[in-house]
Amino acid sequence: MDFSFQVIAVSVVAVGVIGFMKGAFGGGFAIIGIPLLALVMDPIKAGSLLAPIFVATDFYAFRYWRPRTWSRPDLAYLVPGLLVGVVAGYVVLRHVNRHVVEILMAVTTLLFAWLWWRGGAVAGQRPRSKNKALLAGSASGITTMVAHSGGPPLAMYLLPLGLSKEMYGGTTSMFFTIGNLLKAGPWLAVGELTAGFWGLVAICLPAAFFGVWAGWRLHHRLNQTQMVRACYGLLVVTAVKLLWDGVAGVMGWG
Repeated sequence: MDFSFQVIAVSVVAVGVIGFMKGAFGGGFAIIGIPLLALVMDPIKAGSLLAPIFVATDFYAFRYWRPRTWSRPDLAYLVPGLLVGVVAGYVVLRHVNRHVVEILMAVTTLLFAWLWWRGGAVAGQRPRSKNKALLAGSASGITTMVAHSGGPPLAMYLLPLGLSKEMYGGTTSMFFTIGNLLKAGPWLAVGELTAGFWGLVAICLPAAFFGVWAGWRLHHRLNQTQMVRACYGLLVVTAVKLLWDGVAGVMGWG
């Protein structure tokens, strides 16, 4: 793995951004930081680099997202779906055009955000549903494997429930802690586990931990309405990025 100053600088910034999202919103928006890494390394190397950093950051975040912030009834149905989705995502990576999945997920996410903006079906509090939770967990597992973007499907299930901002963040954090543990092995298996690789991981970890701390401070400064608006805004940003990646991949651009 290239160990130049440029690679180190971009990696530290990208990991800091991802850690910030973890602290502020519980995770699920890693795709916002990944394009930065793509400037200095290929996506496979980026995924391998992030795998151990995600796990370390997840456990560090337990000091903020403690068990009292987890919605256990929702996790009870989301996590089995996640397990199925991660396996399905691996199959998709091997046999299906991943860019088609990106486009479908992006369009669905943008429609979801548009309905909220219009005050439609996703506005306000909705009762939890076992079937919807299983579907959301599965979709998140697939997209987190094929595009490092498991946040939109999970958010589309959790946001309409009207959870408190702490419960939303904690549930999201725990969900992706499990997901990142599941993904770590496969990603490390394809990585270049040289001394340089682990050296870059060690350099990036402080930035990840600082990002979590800074994000947690922002989380406490946001009220419930601001938190929901910020989450929907991030959904739109993530969806646009997914849509671009999907269309560019299908069309063969870049």
